[in-house]
Amino acid sequence: MKITIIIPTYNESENLPKIVGSVFSLPLPDLNILVVDDNSPDGTGAVAEELAEKFDHRVHVLHRPGKMGLGSAYIQGFRLAVENGSDAACQMDADFSHPVEKIVELVEALQSFDIAIGSRYVRGGSLDEKWPIWRKWLSAWGNFYARTILNLPQRDVTGGFRLWRREVLEKMPFERIQSNGYVFQVETAYVANRLGFSLKEIPIHFADRRWGKSKMSLQIQAEAAFRVWQLLFMYRDLKPIKTINK
Repeated sequence: MKITIIIPTYNESENLPKIVGSVFSLPLPDLNILVVDDNSPDGTGAVAEELAEKFDHRVHVLHRPGKMGLGSAYIQGFRLAVENGSDAACQMDADFSHPVEKIVELVEALQSFDIAIGSRYVRGGSLDEKWPIWRKWLSAWGNFYARTILNLPQRDVTGGFRLWRREVLEKMPFERIQSNGYVFQVETAYVANRLGFSLKEIPIHFADRRWGKSKMSLQIQAEAAFRVWQLLFMYRDLKPIKTINK
């Protein structure tokens, strides 16, 4: 199975060489990495190009002119993954919040499901023990808020560690998806559910980033809270389609 790991970056020059090395150490022979860099001032784009040379062009780089948002980075990444013949595409952060070794379990789950998700909120999943109580509460509440309003069956609707089958990506109406912050994860989860795709949640430990600064802000959180309600009306016309693994 040919898999493209999509890693959006903005000022991740410290993390990127480490995360790329970790991904390529996995026992999965046909992995490629697509770095989508938003013109990082710290030179992440140049680091990505050096990695492309080092790993014999198994690393590909999409340079964008500025901060264009997480959602558009993934949508462009998905489209490129489909164009290059990938059988699946994986969303993953550059900061080691997502456990690299769990990609193997996501790939195994994709043999029977349309989408595999690294989940913090199923049995066996957890959040970084160093997080303060208020941060854990905010994360859990944001997830519960979106999941309840949208009546979603999955436990983790805000997480961004996901593996998608190519056939699913080809059927997702990305031209309609407008969220560009972290609520992009909620919107794509909702659309996939409306279309009837099957999914499997794999428990993960969500660690705090090891290097660099978090991109989360109050503006991003406010966008998410408001946009969840909009989604109820935006996708009323979507009906389940024939799924890949049912």
